[in-house]
Amino acid sequence: MSHRTTAEVLESHRAAGRFITVEGLQTFVLEKGQGEPVLCLHGVPTSSFLYRKVIDGLAERGLRGISFDLPGLGFSDRPKDFDYGFSNLARFTGKVAETLGLDRYHLVVHDVGGPVGFALAADHRDRIRSLTILNTWIDVVNFKKPLPMRPFELPVAGEAELATINHLTWQVMWKGLGVADSEQIPAEERNAYVDLLKRDDGGSAFLKIMRSFDKSEAFRDRCYRAVHGAPYPIQAIWGSEDPTLTYDRYGKEVKRVAGLSTIHQVPAKHFLQEDQAPAIAERIAAFIHPQNQ
Repeated sequence: MSHRTTAEVLESHRAAGRFITVEGLQTFVLEKGQGEPVLCLHGVPTSSFLYRKVIDGLAERGLRGISFDLPGLGFSDRPKDFDYGFSNLARFTGKVAETLGLDRYHLVVHDVGGPVGFALAADHRDRIRSLTILNTWIDVVNFKKPLPMRPFELPVAGEAELATINHLTWQVMWKGLGVADSEQIPAEERNAYVDLLKRDDGGSAFLKIMRSFDKSEAFRDRCYRAVHGAPYPIQAIWGSEDPTLTYDRYGKEVKRVAGLSTIHQVPAKHFLQEDQAPAIAERIAAFIHPQNQ
């Protein structure tokens, strides 16, 4: 049984990473291991904290696992005048990769990190060595936010909904949407997500992200370019019990658009990185170095 407080969990997470400056923004990076770099993009309402176990698993398998907090989330800066749209987040991610000295790298995407990562890959096809897709969406035109996330789109209603998120209410959401067995994750680690979401601005930058989804056909075409005729291999790993980005709707969509013969399903909900980290890390490592299997 863990005896850490949520504050201690956060401090441990911060100590495990470092800050880099990207276009004047303090950006938190979590990285571990040596070998080929694997850049893991998170979504909302999470941060690099979601990938902490996957990063460890990648390092154990001879890879350099990397995740960073997107602007407005986690420990990274939350400027009020920042463009939190998908295109600019993709551009910023490219700058993060440059700052980290990543000439070529493997890419892992999840949730909002999907559209952001697809745009990044479309713009930097020569830099991507492989693409691993976790529960996300690619047809941005026809995407509909899951019901629990829709209030955040709206002025006033979004602020009111955000105000209701605390350690207690998060446990309910976590159990319903997050992981297959929530009790496997210590309460202080579950609570860390709330504190990382709200931090200094109370989550206002998160609301800006939620109100900046790009649903244009031009952006959908850009996302599709990441998986159509790509010069790198593509795989998908799906939490089959995700009640929001379901396999039947969104997993099959990714399979069809990317032309995949199969999708590897794991028994998990939306935050599959929490309870399926070893399986995810193993699958990524095997995909990158099949000769080692």
